[in-house]
Amino acid sequence: MDLKTPKRTDLADRRSTAAEAKAAQLAAYRAKMEADEPARLARQQELAAIAEARAARQEERDRLKAEARRQQQEEKRLAAEAAAFNDAANVAARAQAEAQQKTDSMISRVVQDEAARKAERDRRYAARKARQR
Repeated sequence: MDLKTPKRTDLADRRSTAAEAKAAQLAAYRAKMEADEPARLARQQELAAIAEARAARQEERDRLKAEARRQQQEEKRLAAEAAAFNDAANVAARAQAEAQQKTDSMISRVVQDEAARKAERDRRYAARKARQR
């Protein structure tokens, strides 16, 4: 039966012709799908490999970022430790300088007091000698 020029035109004939056309389309679609199945599977595998590679690259980027962040935190910690050490060293040096200055000041006072005592003793000695003459 030729679909372009139907000879029978009653309703049942038209319905059966439509059903046959629909069945033919379905059969053609299934045949095309079966023929395309290997290509479709290959494309799915290719897409899965691409997605897997993308995920691996993202994981590597995340790992590198985390490593850089850890390294930066370590550098900050070391810088803070160095600053604290320098501050402590400065405080210790200042305290030592102050202690040295106090000690020097005490020594100079002791020397001055000793000199004053000697001068007073010499003055008393000279006065005694002057009275004896």
